[in-house]
Amino acid sequence: MPASFDDIAIGQVVSLGAAAVEAGALSAFVAAFTPGWTLERGAPDAMVYAIWAKLDAVAHTDWPQTKRLGVDALRWVRNPPAGELLRGRMTIMAKDPVGDGKGIVIAQHDLLDEAGRLVFSCLTRSVFAR
Repeated sequence: MPASFDDIAIGQVVSLGAAAVEAGALSAFVAAFTPGWTLERGAPDAMVYAIWAKLDAVAHTDWPQTKRLGVDALRWVRNPPAGELLRGRMTIMAKDPVGDGKGIVIAQHDLLDEAGRLVFSCLTRSVFAR
């Protein structure tokens, strides 16, 4: 969705790409950041968030998004196992013009597993250039 604020449509769904829960990354993350977590439980919530954040960051590098104002309503539903492919998507929920040169876009972001089940979701508010 490399589109300016005025070209973004409410209800529009945008792919954020896909990323696998790599076994080596899972082991390293658990060892470094989640003491007491076992690999059999899948990716810990913090790693799921990090996977979403990476997909989001890579997807919006070419967008006219100038600032992320907030990430809230975070919800973790599942802890995907090593090897699981996660797909990210963003749905435009609302938008509000703010002056002549920018507007705020409110979007829901979802991470889905290979079966299409929800793994993680959150809402974002971002400033887009007009």
